[in-house]
Amino acid sequence: MATKWTLDPAHSEVGFKVKHLMITNVKGLFKTYSVTAETEGEDFLNSKISFEADAASVDTGNEQRDGHLKSPDFFDVANFPKITFSATGYENVDSDGSYELLGDLTINGISKPVRLDVEFGGVVHDLWGGIRAGFNINGKINRKDWNLNWNAATEAGGLLVSETVAISCDIQLVKQA
Repeated sequence: MATKWTLDPAHSEVGFKVKHLMITNVKGLFKTYSVTAETEGEDFLNSKISFEADAASVDTGNEQRDGHLKSPDFFDVANFPKITFSATGYENVDSDGSYELLGDLTINGISKPVRLDVEFGGVVHDLWGGIRAGFNINGKINRKDWNLNWNAATEAGGLLVSETVAISCDIQLVKQA
């Protein structure tokens, strides 16, 4: 029998970071997103997982930068309002909760396969009679693979923004009755 799991947004975060001037990181979050999973019991290794973020909910703590990220130079939220991920498979890295999550990431209408590192935190019973599962998910992508091409050269000949984007997510799911 299939078990459905939904996101606990109060205990989850979907973030990223990108090198700026190649010397520091700029971090950002998506404020509006959803994650759903369907498992057999509490086994996530064969689960169906989907993720959807509202691209316009990007938040780096700087209104001007966020506006630029929403523009056609990056996420083009007017034409591509959603960022999605759909799991296609899993690989057990060790016997201690480390996995690789394989799936299709869609940004700007372009779908590409990605591999993400997952640390499974486990399944626990909460104080309110619910059952929760926790995951820490990390990975790196090249933003140019999704036509996130904008950049500027510095006086020293370097780039303003790195092509590599580090993804970092903490996800807590709640088992549905």
